[in-house]
Amino acid sequence: MIHDIFEEFAGSLAPMSALIGLDLGEKTIGVAVSDRMRGVASPLETVRRKKFTLDSARLLEIIADREIGGILLGLPKNMDGSEGPRCQSTRAFARNLSRLTEVPIGFWDERLSTVAAEKALLEADTTRKRRGQVIDHVAAGYILQGALDRMRFL
Repeated sequence: MIHDIFEEFAGSLAPMSALIGLDLGEKTIGVAVSDRMRGVASPLETVRRKKFTLDSARLLEIIADREIGGILLGLPKNMDGSEGPRCQSTRAFARNLSRLTEVPIGFWDERLSTVAAEKALLEADTTRKRRGQVIDHVAAGYILQGALDRMRFL
């Protein structure tokens, strides 16, 4: 089931289940996972996008292996809060994925997550090549951590 309202998504989650956070890009999907206590988000991997069936198969494999209880997609809103074509694409991905799994799906406003990830990688003196390899799943970690932090106050 897809939840547009974050509080409803959080309320639909089974206790003690990990979450997966996804940063959907045109060419890649950044993947991060939480612990079962939902305290810490850890960047996991970057999936190179090919076609939906292959992309979703890899994501469903991670979801099964890690016993994930909720899927959180970064929603790339415009800076003024409006939704453009990238949001529509993310919502379409969520609809397609929801046909393949019963795991609840929610959204988190991802504005500036990639900027924050890039800043952290620069501060860690990461090479340009390495930043390019890890930026997407580090951004997914920022998205997921923001949601986890918010859940503590619900």
